[in-house]
Amino acid sequence: QVQLVESGGGLVQPGGSLRLSCAASRSIFSINAMGWYRQAPGKERELVAALTRRTGINYADSVKGRFTISSDNAKNTVYLQMNNLKPEDTALYYCYAITTVAAGTTTAWGQGTQVTVSS
Repeated sequence: QVQLVESGGGLVQPGGSLRLSCAASRSIFSINAMGWYRQAPGKERELVAALTRRTGINYADSVKGRFTISSDNAKNTVYLQMNNLKPEDTALYYCYAITTVAAGTTTAWGQGTQVTVSS
């Protein structure tokens, strides 16, 4: 099972920027998909951005044009650059990774990092 360690959350004013990092415990070349979900209080978990072998890059409509997902293969790390942040982006952000195992696939999760957008 791959281990994921997130960093980069915090408090930012509306219009500001943050970059989240998700470091994997092994080469991301061996990972089928990585990305970020978020969950705000009282709301369902929402897929924010995904980087997959099959379909490339996908974003939630609510973050298109503002968020960018990228990877640094040498560092086994995936990033989420978040610009022009809005109060509605406030949530706990989780990194995930899907890998292939003997029985199919398995999903690993990071510990979550809080993003708060407020003036």
